[in-house]
Amino acid sequence: MTHLQAGLSPETLEKAKVELKENPDTLHQDIQEVRDMIITRPDIGFLRTDDAFILRFLRARKFNHFEAFRLLAQYFEYRQQNLDMFKNLKATDPGIKQALKDGFPGVLSNLDKYGRKILVLFAANWDQSRYTFVDILRAILLSLESMIEDPELQVNGFILIIDWSNFTFKQASKLTPSMLRLAIEGLQDSFPARFGGIHFVNQPWYIHALYTVIRPFLKDKTRKRIFMHGNNLNSLHQLIHPEILPSELGGMMPPYDMGTWARTLLDHAYDEETDYCPESYTLSVQDLERDLEKNLSPKTMKRSQSVVEPGVLKRPDKVKSDEDNMQPLLSLD
Repeated sequence: MTHLQAGLSPETLEKAKVELKENPDTLHQDIQEVRDMIITRPDIGFLRTDDAFILRFLRARKFNHFEAFRLLAQYFEYRQQNLDMFKNLKATDPGIKQALKDGFPGVLSNLDKYGRKILVLFAANWDQSRYTFVDILRAILLSLESMIEDPELQVNGFILIIDWSNFTFKQASKLTPSMLRLAIEGLQDSFPARFGGIHFVNQPWYIHALYTVIRPFLKDKTRKRIFMHGNNLNSLHQLIHPEILPSELGGMMPPYDMGTWARTLLDHAYDEETDYCPESYTLSVQDLERDLEKNLSPKTMKRSQSVVEPGVLKRPDKVKSDEDNMQPLLSLD
């Protein structure tokens, strides 16, 4: 074991070896091979290239050198292309702070049986008069940056649960295809985290419609790890034991305190009042949407067997039952 593996338990060391092909004897060589590829992308500013940083990208791509480098490049390229998003990326940023205090994201104290950290989002908490969807995305990315410092989570990964209870059609109308694609690019394509499962619960018909729009932009591996539970919480509990879930998700734990994770990041700044007007960020968001819309491919969108046109929500003639929408139980390695 090298010093780079010092934060791993014996069980996680074995998991890294078996599942990720992590070999302590070649670890420094693996890291250097990724670092040597940086010269091939002079268009990107690689602002951090130390061993510990590159290692998290190797773990995220099971030590495939090329895929790890591609993820590393996309990580910095995404930040270059969306500079406004990453200005003042701190918990005390007014928009991020408001999102964090409303539980975007929530982080459960207990890990699942595979050692994965569970993130929860209660979508109806989004107060659109106080912060934007981009603020929520920034808060999630900031939180992941903090948690991915833990080498255990680099190996074991994360679970995401989104509860859509009481999420209104008006709120959903703010989730434009360009904004959703921005989130997909930031989380799926440009961040070194292993997501073992993404669970939707209590989703209304218009969330199914939005999912149909964004589905073409999801990798096949990601699609297979999305579970539509509807109001069938028993199917969620088959995958995540209710002993570690809050009561809102049918679990045995007390109701989730939305400020728990925010207090961790903000510390003494949690109770400080912050004046923030979302409109001050509107221009940047509109510019961002305009740029992204240019890149949306109509051909790609047509490949989706969609019940909606991009950017328009229409009620389908028939909404599948929760049982129909439940994805089969898959190996979440």
